[in-house]
Amino acid sequence: MSTGQPRPTIRPATGEDLADLQALARRAIDTCYRGFLGDEAVDWFLGSGASDAHVKSHLERGGVHCLIQDGRIVGLSILDGPTVDLIMVDADHHRRGLGRLLLRHAEETLLARYATIRLETFPGNTRAISFYEACGWVPGDRLEGEGPARLEYTKSGTDG
Repeated sequence: MSTGQPRPTIRPATGEDLADLQALARRAIDTCYRGFLGDEAVDWFLGSGASDAHVKSHLERGGVHCLIQDGRIVGLSILDGPTVDLIMVDADHHRRGLGRLLLRHAEETLLARYATIRLETFPGNTRAISFYEACGWVPGDRLEGEGPARLEYTKSGTDG
């Protein structure tokens, strides 16, 4: 069954991808995080350069992957040890199965090395929470500390 659309691909990121990855992360945060973090927090975070620095530091260490659709980067994942540190898909590509594809790739990559893997999300990010739970992630602890509270999720090779 062909839909006429080329299949999306996932590949390791290279230094040449840095500007596109940083721009994608800024767009995703700007579009998707305001509803649960608020305008002030999102504007501060984006204005501080922390998002760009986060992507750059992980790209330099490895573990960043690009999701390519129609010749452009529409998603990214950052894997750090047993943690899915970040997973983002451009908002105009949501609800097309791309996030699930990217998350599955992250799971397979990490579960090949670790018995249990983890990720964090914000308690107010109900779309992400529903998505992770639908993908078989198990809710864990609420993490408090520097910055906004986060929820931890885990998955092991024996989970669904």
